[in-house]
Amino acid sequence: MKNRGMLMTRKLYRPVGIVLLTLFSFGLIASAAARPAKVIILRHGEKQNEFALCQTGVDRSLALAAQYLGHGAKQPLFRGNDKPAAFLAITLHTLELASPAAATWEMPVVTFSSVPLPGVDLTPQFNLRTQQAVGALMNDRRYNGKTVVMVWEHHHIADRELELKFPDQRVSLRQLLNLDKLKGVPETWPGQNYNYFWIVEFGKKGDIPTSFKSVKQDFSGSFASVPSNDWGTTEPLPKDTKCLH
Repeated sequence: MKNRGMLMTRKLYRPVGIVLLTLFSFGLIASAAARPAKVIILRHGEKQNEFALCQTGVDRSLALAAQYLGHGAKQPLFRGNDKPAAFLAITLHTLELASPAAATWEMPVVTFSSVPLPGVDLTPQFNLRTQQAVGALMNDRRYNGKTVVMVWEHHHIADRELELKFPDQRVSLRQLLNLDKLKGVPETWPGQNYNYFWIVEFGKKGDIPTSFKSVKQDFSGSFASVPSNDWGTTEPLPKDTKCLH
């Protein structure tokens, strides 16, 4: 019975069929009139295990709310009267990171959930959830002309090696948001970097972004100790940290 149950569980994570992906791709093209003006992409915080952030990751979540993403933030990433239309997340780690900032706006976090299961490779489910999230992002008129924050799993933000394993699908935000059509967008998000925003802007027409910026998170005040390393370099974690690399 145990083996049968595991087999049924694994079936839940098989990739979607070609027909569904074809319809999904058509949906992205057909919905050109409904797209966000700006998408702010960032990674989840530092982890203690598969289910929770370590203290550094928790500190980062609070620092992000206070300095960049929360209502009344010191250095807000939102222009003028702009405010986030939604916070999107995919894992428990991303949900935990996004929640403090979303709470300041009295908003829920919209979660395209993927949670760890024993013996199950979640990659196909991550692929599908990322595709579904971008489908919602680019089709839901509630986001049209608005700013949406996506807190995501870094392999599914950008990972050239992962993309090559699925040549018949678009599985990363880099691909699905057509960032691979722009110059200067990294092909892979480094495993040591938790401290950057990718800020993507779209015009009123066309599905290619009009602007891309990579912005480093630098914290001050009571959060000055939250690590902020350069792109592609080793993160300077405390010696007694319980964070996983």
